[in-house]
Amino acid sequence: MRPDDIRAASPGFGLGLRPDHYPDFLAAPQPVDWLEIISENYMVPGGRPLAMLDRIRADYPMVMHGVSLSIGSDEPLDSDYLAALKALERRVEPLWISDHLCWTGINAHNSHDLLPLPYDAPALQCVVDNIGRVQDYLGRRILVENPSSYVTFRSSDRSEWDFLADMAERADCLLLLDVNNIYVSARNHGFDALDYLAGLPANRIQQIHLAGHSDMGDYVIDTHDADVCDAVWDLYSTAIGMFGPVATMIERDDDIPPLADLLAELDRARGLAAQVLEPVHV
Repeated sequence: MRPDDIRAASPGFGLGLRPDHYPDFLAAPQPVDWLEIISENYMVPGGRPLAMLDRIRADYPMVMHGVSLSIGSDEPLDSDYLAALKALERRVEPLWISDHLCWTGINAHNSHDLLPLPYDAPALQCVVDNIGRVQDYLGRRILVENPSSYVTFRSSDRSEWDFLADMAERADCLLLLDVNNIYVSARNHGFDALDYLAGLPANRIQQIHLAGHSDMGDYVIDTHDADVCDAVWDLYSTAIGMFGPVATMIERDDDIPPLADLLAELDRARGLAAQVLEPVHV
């Protein structure tokens, strides 16, 4: 690890924990290094989700991934949400906590969508300030995920990757690199995905997401309801070659297949990473 590398050592390969697969994880050990949970699904006072979480957490390290932090909003952060997030953190003791570069609502109304923001100086300052508040409250760095993008703003004065790089440096946070989101946004906006990767700070990338999408021809939608496509696998190989070993997981949220199918995709990620990182003997 380089002296300037502030990210934690990669714990290998994981999957998103989904209710469909609770029985599999309870029945027998599965070949995953960790599991990612959607934080909001377990920010509840009790019931089956927490019971399942506690049982599975006894056997697998976990990371927490949220969808409602709304760090791109210029409204005050939701103090009740932060308190519930911190309570879940104490329960799960996650390897790390992540959320998205977006805002999610207005006037205390959650849209349940990951809404875009302009890539300009005021938005950057807002995001940096909010990340600072969250990290101070939690007492740890968080990871921020690059979004999938379908619109651009006239006020944007820099690329998304420049925004992320500046944000990570100024806020002293880490990045969750969604390779599928890069592919989706590159297709939708016509930029080069390799330029995106080249503009990111390697020492800030803590985790990678791989997922499927819906290709509509003229545009692509990040739907998490299909296998990872060959183009995204190619981009993942390039990313690992540039950034080294990074914790990687398969993300599937709809049309969820048997666990064995996702484990096969995870094995493909392992194989590609091993191939890319294999020492060259001369």
